[in-house]
Amino acid sequence: MKKKSFIKSMCVSFSLATVLFMVGCSDEKTSTDKTPATNSEKVPVSHTLLNSTVTSSDKQKFEHTFENQCVQRELKNSANPENDKVRVGKACECIATFMMKDLTAIEAEKFLIEHENAQSLTIKYENAAYHCLQQKTPPTAPHLFGKP
Repeated sequence: MKKKSFIKSMCVSFSLATVLFMVGCSDEKTSTDKTPATNSEKVPVSHTLLNSTVTSSDKQKFEHTFENQCVQRELKNSANPENDKVRVGKACECIATFMMKDLTAIEAEKFLIEHENAQSLTIKYENAAYHCLQQKTPPTAPHLFGKP
């Protein structure tokens, strides 16, 4: 008898919990009335930079600034900065030049004016670093006893 009353009370409490959950999930804001938002809620989006091109002076500023930041970042962790400066400088110059080729106006503005790195710049940096650092020929194995 106790087992039946326990099961019955569990079913009632489960039903009650389900009903309360369903009622609690309802939202008065979600109605079938599809009125547009008021003008105070809308945020205008500027699309002026999407189709604009980057001037050559902005590209040169980007290349110079990015190259300097890259060299400083790499030399900060270097054990011998004087010897590594030339090697790192060449790699950073290659990366900055590679990134400058398809630089957009939005990316240039974020980097030069707002001093932020956009996600697209991070992706381009990784692609440029792979491209520039893979150009070097890998070392060859030593040839012993005249056999290639």
